[in-house]
Amino acid sequence: MPAAPDISESEWAIMEALWESSPQTASEVTKTLRASMNWAENTVRTLLTRLVEKGALKTSENASGTRTFIPAVKREACVRAESQSFLDRIFGGAAKPLLVHFAQNSKLTAEEIKELKKLLDQQLNS
Repeated sequence: MPAAPDISESEWAIMEALWESSPQTASEVTKTLRASMNWAENTVRTLLTRLVEKGALKTSENASGTRTFIPAVKREACVRAESQSFLDRIFGGAAKPLLVHFAQNSKLTAEEIKELKKLLDQQLNS
């Protein structure tokens, strides 16, 4: 799969719907997102076209000849790219201030803290 393209917040909603279930037609994506986004089908079609142009989606035709959309990039790759972009923009690329910020400002459970400690220990030992 190709590298993750830069995806806007609106495009991310489209991608989430297609990562969850694909292939889908533009009408199906519109129905999927109706409750949360209340977008017109033309809006969805515009976003789908942008995502195809960016290389985030591929198209094909279903049995009835209707254009369908399927992700061309994995969700994990997009999450990694978004995370790195956020880290670079907000924390100058430094992970420590990010971790300190979230540790001080998040309500982590004891189990989550244990899991984070385990991950950090693994990084230390690798």
